[in-house]
Amino acid sequence: MKICYPCDRPRQRFGSIAILALGMILTAPGALRSQPLQIAPGFREPLSVSGISGGPNNSGECGFVAQGPNHVIEVTQDLPYWKIAVQTAGAPSLMIQGPRGSFCVLPANAAAGNVEFSGYGDKGTYVIFVGDRAQGQHPYSLSITQQRN
Repeated sequence: MKICYPCDRPRQRFGSIAILALGMILTAPGALRSQPLQIAPGFREPLSVSGISGGPNNSGECGFVAQGPNHVIEVTQDLPYWKIAVQTAGAPSLMIQGPRGSFCVLPANAAAGNVEFSGYGDKGTYVIFVGDRAQGQHPYSLSITQQRN
């Protein structure tokens, strides 16, 4: 797994995308398919959602993403550990804007269709984009768990 923290160049691009996406969320009713997911320690696991990866916007190192976030997660209390895992075809990436900054997560193996982000989960809002580095669009499954394995 490759995590850029902080990624100076991609972070600048991602920051613009995140600001644009949040603006769309706040100004356009119904811009998201559902309300932000709210989780706290002890949430029912695994929490699973799905969608389509990729999109028309080139984020730089993190590939092509949708115009708005795929998911918004509100962590209502600090999580001692959590893992966000994406399974899909193509060349996936995971862009996360959270309380501690912007992250671009790439698979450990360039040919792998799985991307994972794990660690301490600070209380706050996480804006998530499931991207595709090859400009493809593929169905994906995203799961969130507190289990280490």
